[in-house]
Amino acid sequence: MSAAARPFLLATRGSPLARWQADRVVALLAAVGVAAEPMIVDTEGDRRTDVPLAQIGGQGVFVKEVQAAVARGDADAAVHSAKDLPASEALSVPGMVIGAFPERGDPRDVLVGGHLRGLPTGALVATGSARRRVQLANLRPDLTFTDLRGNLATRLAKVGADGVTAVVAARAALDRLGWEPPPGMAVETLEPEVMLPQVAQGALAIECRAGDDVTRAILAAIDNASVRYLVEAERAFLSELGGGCTLPVGAHAVPMGAADGGRDNQGIRLTGMVAGADGHVVLRHEMVGTDGLALGRAVARYLLDDAGGADLMSWSPAS
Repeated sequence: MSAAARPFLLATRGSPLARWQADRVVALLAAVGVAAEPMIVDTEGDRRTDVPLAQIGGQGVFVKEVQAAVARGDADAAVHSAKDLPASEALSVPGMVIGAFPERGDPRDVLVGGHLRGLPTGALVATGSARRRVQLANLRPDLTFTDLRGNLATRLAKVGADGVTAVVAARAALDRLGWEPPPGMAVETLEPEVMLPQVAQGALAIECRAGDDVTRAILAAIDNASVRYLVEAERAFLSELGGGCTLPVGAHAVPMGAADGGRDNQGIRLTGMVAGADGHVVLRHEMVGTDGLALGRAVARYLLDDAGGADLMSWSPAS
């Protein structure tokens, strides 16, 4: 059945945030004359909230079943948090392509329950992200950590429970779901200079079948070239490392001159990070350039080859 004979179907996870994202894409498509509807898909990552991500496959556990629905033809496209999509070709699904990066929210992380400098000595911080954990441990070696899974509401409910002082969340998720801290709860948005974001954090990505020219043309109408320019640079960085979201790496790209009103696509400033598993050593490197893909690869290669990053990591770039 053609996309024109029925609503354009968007496969998505069923979490509140995923539903918000799918509804947002429905609205964007409506603005270009395409009637779309979300199609909820159950994922392994959502079912197994009691198991650390690294034990059930890390990056990809929130997207595999959603991608399969599109590959089978049950849906026309899939809506993802771009940070959940593997960047390495070896980990990508054959025959699928990202047809649009329609928009990006705030890429920064948020500490909910306190301010980083004001956390008590030995405070317990909950996060399921190795990237967040190693950067916090590097800044505050006295902190202790516990794993964190579940949807946003479940995570935020951990503040003050089971000895947890604070949790780390994505600013974009809080903004999209309209979360406001309860009276008296301290919240600190962590600048990239303090906590480098996850690759593509805050961005939406819409995948479709590579050979579906009709759908690709539809998605091209809502693709944001400025967002794609930055996100693809960050993804090139991760792809060169060969890792996924459970690894202690991060990247953040900004357009050159953004602080003084500079235009997009006039160059990128990209900062990348790799770290040891314990956070004792966190390596960062920043470069600028106009070719985003080449820039992402260059930052990764510097950190691995010249800064000693390859010696810090307990993983193989081929894994």
